[in-house]
Amino acid sequence: MSVTSVINKDDVKQKDDNIDFQESDIRVLVESASRVIAPLWPISTFAARSPWMGLEKLSFEQVARWLKNTRDVDIYPSASMIQSAKRKGEIDEAFVEMALQRWLDSHSFHISRQVAERYCRAALTLDKLPSELLSSSELEKLDADLKEWNTESSEKAFLQPLSMNVKQQSGEKLADILDYYMIKWCKLYLDESQATWTMPNREDGFYPAWRQLIPYDPAISKSLRKSLKDWPKDANTALEVALSALEIPKQEIQHYLEGHLLSLPGWAGMLMWRSQQSSQEHALLIEYLAIRISMEWALLQPYVPLSNQQSKKKVSNVSLIASWIHWGQLSIDEWSQMSLKDQDEYLTFAYQFDDMVRRKIWLEAWEQTYKDQLSEKILSTHANHKKTALAQLAFCIDVRSERFRRHLEKEGPFETIGIAGFFGLPIATSELGSKHSHPSLPVISKPEHAIKELQDANELNRYQQRKNAVNSLGHTFKTMKHHLLANLILPEVSGPLLSLQMVTRSFVPRTADRFIRNLRENWVRKPETKLSINHVHEKEAGLPVGFTEEEKVKYARHALKLMGLTNNLSPLVVFCGHGSQSINNPYASSLDCGACGGASSGFNARVLAELCNLPEVRAALLEEGMEIPEDTVFVAAEHNTAVEELHWIYVPELTTSAQVAFDRLEAILTKVSDNANAERLTQLPNFHSKHKNPTDEAHRFAQDWSEIRPEWGLARNAALIIGKRELTQNAELEGRAFLHNYDWKEDENGDLLAGIIAGAGTVAQWINLQYYASTVAPHYYGSGNKTTQTITAGLGVMQGNASDLLAGLPWQSVMQSDNEYFHSPLRLLIVIQAPTEYIKRLLNNNTAFQEKVQNGWVRLASVDPKGLWENW
Repeated sequence: MSVTSVINKDDVKQKDDNIDFQESDIRVLVESASRVIAPLWPISTFAARSPWMGLEKLSFEQVARWLKNTRDVDIYPSASMIQSAKRKGEIDEAFVEMALQRWLDSHSFHISRQVAERYCRAALTLDKLPSELLSSSELEKLDADLKEWNTESSEKAFLQPLSMNVKQQSGEKLADILDYYMIKWCKLYLDESQATWTMPNREDGFYPAWRQLIPYDPAISKSLRKSLKDWPKDANTALEVALSALEIPKQEIQHYLEGHLLSLPGWAGMLMWRSQQSSQEHALLIEYLAIRISMEWALLQPYVPLSNQQSKKKVSNVSLIASWIHWGQLSIDEWSQMSLKDQDEYLTFAYQFDDMVRRKIWLEAWEQTYKDQLSEKILSTHANHKKTALAQLAFCIDVRSERFRRHLEKEGPFETIGIAGFFGLPIATSELGSKHSHPSLPVISKPEHAIKELQDANELNRYQQRKNAVNSLGHTFKTMKHHLLANLILPEVSGPLLSLQMVTRSFVPRTADRFIRNLRENWVRKPETKLSINHVHEKEAGLPVGFTEEEKVKYARHALKLMGLTNNLSPLVVFCGHGSQSINNPYASSLDCGACGGASSGFNARVLAELCNLPEVRAALLEEGMEIPEDTVFVAAEHNTAVEELHWIYVPELTTSAQVAFDRLEAILTKVSDNANAERLTQLPNFHSKHKNPTDEAHRFAQDWSEIRPEWGLARNAALIIGKRELTQNAELEGRAFLHNYDWKEDENGDLLAGIIAGAGTVAQWINLQYYASTVAPHYYGSGNKTTQTITAGLGVMQGNASDLLAGLPWQSVMQSDNEYFHSPLRLLIVIQAPTEYIKRLLNNNTAFQEKVQNGWVRLASVDPKGLWENW
């Protein structure tokens, strides 16, 4: 079955050509077409997302072929990337052979197995066919003699936007001109902070504002303005009229809309995200497509009539014959002497075993090699006995925590735990004096409570005055920059100060940053605060402030069960949120958290610690059989991944035994930071110092505003391991695995596992595929070189001033150099420590997860109670 026929299976009723569409038809078609893009969050609240999240009902291979066929986007690792992995020892070629045999067994062909294997093994070297062979006159003659061979692909071609096939006399495609116009209008409408003058009539909506302004746009010709002057007032009608005028067959409308959405997936993704945030903007994608296709119609008028006929992709007979001569070790004479029937069989086989199949085999072998290596690490180092821990520290599952946890456990009787970094608290946080709240949980969920920092009125007023004094300087500077007259004298006024800042930040970044930070902190002097944990009858941004008594117990119980802290608690339990720090970095929020929209999770850690310390919460848990010892104290900290340091956020009065544990922990943290930084920094390509203090060097990287890689983020992530810490405690996982604690014995009905897969499993998969896509297709899914990016509209980055809004990670986040990758593009391997019946129940009850596994979006393995590894 072709990819096209699968994608056509939407719940869309196609009508006869002589029947007009209703508004609901357009809405359903746009909604179905929008599956080919993914929502894009503003970069200030960066959240990793899979660019293919709407296509998971299809197999990974189907989506790969569809993208190659429609947009010439390749999502399998390139030949050079695969060859590099082979040189590094990341691919065991025995798995390549096994994958080849599986492929041959699953296909029928009428040539000898020996010949087929010889051809395939030679083709799997991934070397290119010689150019002199491809251009030889002998091959052209052989091609001309092939009259029986079907020279068209079996794949049905999509009806591409008509503007892609039309060029101006200058040679520029109309599609590129259309993109240029649409980028301008999207920037105008979506701008949040950068433009001095906002888009007129913006409050009316995207399409109405565009319709009112387009007759006066000096950037387009007078004839084009005139043709759109009396265009329909309603976006739905305008889209319908434009599609009809372009004579798009009704059965192809969804594909046509998909083609337009894929032309600028970044801007379309941002509009999609906006449409999901507000009921007033729910139709933004319809408005976008109405504008885009209306302008396409106007641009195409000088070139009508146009042909809407689809053409099937031609297959190169020359390359197929050349492949048999080069890889199949046939001579031209041997080929010529073959019957037409045999030639047909050989060409069909070569066509089936194409470049994409070959690289698919290599990718699966690469993934199988990693899976094999991981299983060996886990099963050979599995800790059988649990030590009595002096302190228990819960970290975010983020792969960057694994390294710090490992070094911490080596320094004493400390137990570390993995849990999603928001600690199961669906909250929006509001810092002291702020009028705005920020969701502090993964973007796949919505906050249910608001938690505010509190202080008495007098202290708050004094703090607010100091804070306003500092902020007013920045506000005044920005206002002057945008003022027509004031910006003329701004260089003379600000030049000396900014020059001094530039020199100090460039040559003594650590000293300059420390001075500026201390100056600000000493001036602002944020007082100690309390949290609005107790429920009050007021709302913040529509959310109830605080928790009821029942909610306090519910969230504490759930978090402790997820962490396995239902018994044997240590005197000191530390909830460690995580964040990062860097200077002059548009992607700073992506380093704080890849899932929570840039929110650091120290606030969540403090909230949970305070909940677990409440006597009434402990008493309620005790009634349920969950005893927290009287000498156990919960504290909160934050793990700064840029410098591998743990900073205390909330430390209440400690019991004697908790104080002993705290002091012991404090004594070894410097060594843990040094060891973790020493291991991490060696992976950075521009780190060469072997004699300097590693933590000092980490601070330099974080505070140098010219540093393009303050840290690697979540690069090289490859696995999510769900199980007890004993499973991985002695294994050096190289900072590549998300680690989530789970004890199947405490999860009789499977609810905990189902929740982990739905939450942490989805988040880890999105992060994994974001890195994967940015590595294998950086020109389409990445964001290019960080040093040449332009921040636009306060929303995201472009390359230059008229590119798509770039949705993925920059080159510096995934590549070691221009020619060498750092992130290994492997699909996420989920390993669950649980009996086989638990895995079967999970797959049976969660059809979405089952589809992800079956369709190749994630890979699944399990470790049963006897320590046996099983692949699913």
